[in-house]
Amino acid sequence: MAGPQQQAPWRVTMFGGGRGAASIARRLLATPGTALTLLINGYDNGLSTGALRRYLPGMLGPSDFRKNLLLHLDAGDPRLVLLERRLPGGATPADLGRLIDELAAAGPGMEPIVRDLKVFAARLAARPDGLDLADCALGNLVLAGAYLRLDRDFNAAVRACAEMFGSPVALENVTGGENAYLAAVKADGTLLADEADIVAPQSAEPITGLFLLREPITGPLTGPELARRAASITPNPRALAALRDTDLIVYGPGTPHSSLLPSYLTPGVAQAIAGSRAAAKVFVVNLRDDHDSQGLTAADLVGRTLTYLGDPGNERGTVTHVLCHGRTPPPRAGLAGARWVAADLEDERRPGTHSGARTVEALAAVRAGTSLARAG
Repeated sequence: MAGPQQQAPWRVTMFGGGRGAASIARRLLATPGTALTLLINGYDNGLSTGALRRYLPGMLGPSDFRKNLLLHLDAGDPRLVLLERRLPGGATPADLGRLIDELAAAGPGMEPIVRDLKVFAARLAARPDGLDLADCALGNLVLAGAYLRLDRDFNAAVRACAEMFGSPVALENVTGGENAYLAAVKADGTLLADEADIVAPQSAEPITGLFLLREPITGPLTGPELARRAASITPNPRALAALRDTDLIVYGPGTPHSSLLPSYLTPGVAQAIAGSRAAAKVFVVNLRDDHDSQGLTAADLVGRTLTYLGDPGNERGTVTHVLCHGRTPPPRAGLAGARWVAADLEDERRPGTHSGARTVEALAAVRAGTSLARAG
């Protein structure tokens, strides 16, 4: 199979989450001639991220963006270590202040980080009792400081932080930055009240509905009541442009009902995909089940992707290929127009995760075959 190094330059736009598609993204970045856009949503609401969102009403969750800011850096890079550093239990605003002073004394390159941490620290000084700093990732606080500094414009904060760390990735929030909270309903009527519940251990009943809400849930609600509380969100024009003007769209691996499917609910995304010049639109199947997808087959998850993108019969060619590990046979029916491609995609050193090299090689082969078919 020809490697991607032998292909002409290409633009890749990939939907992803926190870490599910990280190995693929890193390999794409290492492939000469590749321009990569990652589309992420900000509905993460677990543990310290949820606490930070409650402390700064109106802000989306920064965690998945933080995890994708430094894909181009080696594991031991001090900037990566810094952003992933978590404050210990019992940490106080004074502790954060001392840490900021240490970073300020560390030398050149720390100025932008220090600036945004100081902005956040000033907010914390004004409201010291509003946030427990225990286990907060320092990178999340940098993003929060940028958010405050840039007049609470979440997307501007993401772009500023990506520039701050020299990221070669076009990292984009899929929406216009409006705050929203994710909830879900299972087949038996069980309500999963926020994103943290959706990714947590749960019953085997499948999730049957996803909702983006304008405020957190505080009590029991029915499906119709959830629909009435729908958040008003807009698409990020940069995300739509990336989908339209790309050579390859990848529906990346990740936690389906938190990282991926909610992004497809964004207005305008389905239309941008339908009008894209992409030669191929590839669904990459997870190598293992998440709590929210137990009992769902690859075909089920492709079907849900198509449904959330308004193309349940795949009549618009929303998914052209399904890339799966091993020798997974294609479904017998229901996915018209999608070609199933099986390959060895697993990282032998980290079972259950994708090998970036093997997956990108398979994507390049899909792209090459599709281009040849069009030319013929």
